[in-house]
Amino acid sequence: MDKFLFEELNRVRQLNEITSAAPTDISGKDVNKQILRLGIISEMDAVSLYEQMASKATDPEVKKLLLDIAKEEKTHAGEFEALLLRLDGEQKTELKAGEKEVKGLLGK
Repeated sequence: MDKFLFEELNRVRQLNEITSAAPTDISGKDVNKQILRLGIISEMDAVSLYEQMASKATDPEVKKLLLDIAKEEKTHAGEFEALLLRLDGEQKTELKAGEKEVKGLLGK
């Protein structure tokens, strides 16, 4: 097996162990926000994995499938973020502040 794929599969296994245990470790009044953040992290990690695998794929159909799945994971991350922004006003405010900073830096 390609060293890259071996390392990526090990990383996914580690992430699965972390994410499967994490919700039971979360408690308190912010539990739902923490679950949503963990969902975003998991989805974005999956996007990264699928896009990296697609860049290594030699079969165009495999590449196409992986990129399509990565796109779906971005949608999932967006779903988590949409609900998080409804539940966490500070997150929403700071996200807008970050967007403003980037526009200021890039002049766009």
